[in-house]
Amino acid sequence: MSKTDSNQGEACHFAHPRGMWKPILSAPFDCDLELAVLDEDGEHALVFPCMKTRKGWRNAATGAYLDIHPTHWRDWVPDKTPADIGNSISRSP
Repeated sequence: MSKTDSNQGEACHFAHPRGMWKPILSAPFDCDLELAVLDEDGEHALVFPCMKTRKGWRNAATGAYLDIHPTHWRDWVPDKTPADIGNSISRSP
């Protein structure tokens, strides 16, 4: 991930109607969360809710465990399609 723009400072966050992205290390257990991942296609949000468990990440809808390494999270808002997050993750803590 890139550092924040020097004009914005380290505390700058991207405001989003569903909340700001938070660092993955602060993700709560047993809650429906929207996760951001970085893969060969770039940064994007998963289109289904995920849940952090003691055994790892799972799809909150199906219960299937996932082989993912998310970078950020925010609260899942039902019946919303995740927006293209583009730069938003790079400007998150």
